[in-house]
Amino acid sequence: MAGVAEKLQRSRSQAEGLGSNSQAVKYLGQDYEALRSQCLDNGTLFEDDMFDAAVPSLGFDQLGPESFKVEGIEWKRPPELTSDPQFIVEGATRTDVCQGGLGDCWLLAAIASLTLNKDLLHRVVPHGQSFQEDYAGIFHFQIWQFGEWVDVVIDDRLPTKNGKLLFVHSAEGSEFWSALLEKAYAKVNGCYEALSGGSSSEGFEDFTGGIAERYKLQPPRPNLYRTIHKALAHGALVGCSIPTKAGEAAESLTSQQLVKGHAYSVTGAEEILCRGEMIRLIRIRNPWGEIEWTGPWSDRSSQWEEVSEQDRERLRHRCEDGEFWMSLGDFQRQFSVLEVCSLSPDAAAVVVGGGRKHWDLHSYHSHWRKGSTAGGCRNFPKTFWMNPQFVVRLCEEDDDPEDEEEGCSFLIGVIQKSRQSRRMTTRHNMHTIGFAIYDVPEQFVGQRSVHLDQRFFLSHAQRARSETYIDLREVVTRFRLPPGEYLVVPSTHKPDLDADFYMRVFTEKQAEFHV
Repeated sequence: MAGVAEKLQRSRSQAEGLGSNSQAVKYLGQDYEALRSQCLDNGTLFEDDMFDAAVPSLGFDQLGPESFKVEGIEWKRPPELTSDPQFIVEGATRTDVCQGGLGDCWLLAAIASLTLNKDLLHRVVPHGQSFQEDYAGIFHFQIWQFGEWVDVVIDDRLPTKNGKLLFVHSAEGSEFWSALLEKAYAKVNGCYEALSGGSSSEGFEDFTGGIAERYKLQPPRPNLYRTIHKALAHGALVGCSIPTKAGEAAESLTSQQLVKGHAYSVTGAEEILCRGEMIRLIRIRNPWGEIEWTGPWSDRSSQWEEVSEQDRERLRHRCEDGEFWMSLGDFQRQFSVLEVCSLSPDAAAVVVGGGRKHWDLHSYHSHWRKGSTAGGCRNFPKTFWMNPQFVVRLCEEDDDPEDEEEGCSFLIGVIQKSRQSRRMTTRHNMHTIGFAIYDVPEQFVGQRSVHLDQRFFLSHAQRARSETYIDLREVVTRFRLPPGEYLVVPSTHKPDLDADFYMRVFTEKQAEFHV
């Protein structure tokens, strides 16, 4: 009964808006306004006892108590580092996000992409925070976690060494919103070291509530420029990377100064006329704030002399800021992976404007439990039918299909929730998860509470499935199917594994979704 009561309470709270960006859940029960008022009344600066300025907040191994790397680290507030600290100066920009001594380029690429749209940024970084007016050493940020937004409170004591910020910092050195956001994200994930290594798509989702897809760029993808341009136009966050190969050192450089094993953000896509030919260019940013591509269309390449003065002035920036252009062809040859995070309907309405929604979203919280709902994948036919089952009814075909194939475009994402910090949920202790899709039998079309038994799955083939079963936080796959009703069966690869999960279905047009 406790589980039913919990579900009913969650449904009531969500119906009232709790967990939305405008009514975020107070993380660890900390109330920003109440704590700030208390500090102002007492004339004290806030000290966060739930994420203390101590070694456990730094890490557990390379930044743990026995590591030489934590020697000499001091926690200092921005007013102790500069005479005129600023939260944001003339709006947050990509140059505010420069990587420090932490391997979280994936996160910083996501933060840099966030700065491309101010409305989107301020969903994460609330207005009205500063080091001047009613300063109390307390700040807050909003981060999406497994279907709900949480308001995360931090103090502004930041790890430093030799009087300089140890981790993320702005190029100017006096702007601190990005360093404080990194600290809030570290708090949610357990410690700073937990942020070392990851995928930009994880950061994209946690800053937007959107859903992220991952594309391999080899062999070359058709319509890649259209995919990138359309994604950026709709406010999507886009990143790219070059994975290292076996035996290669992390963050090694190619001959043309691209960093392997490193996450970049994609910040622009343009077509320009050069020698009578239309050239497609992609703009990319290295979160280090330096080390740029030196090939064609780089900052100092001769190609810029062959375009109009207007295009040259508009696009070319001859400075070492980590941002550069390259041709679409070189982009496909040099980079291996593209990550695109499509926005949730509420974020898209803010970014696109006019109340337009690019996607329709349906979601559901559920779980796998040993002996009841943890049936494993199709390799286990005796138990597969026990998994949770969901029906999606696709009602309308796309208005603008990307090719001549007609159908309904949709994305399915299944996130396995963690009860522990990111530090404790590496790939080695996450379950391998995925899902399968079936046509709903004619006799069940239009019915609710459909749960098909073992006989159905023994005699019917799946219509589609997730691209892979994988031991990551989330598995996401894009589909296009004819209008109709489909049964989605998410599962762990092996049976009898306990886990909670959150499933989302993003559809191009209106759809219906029920258990």
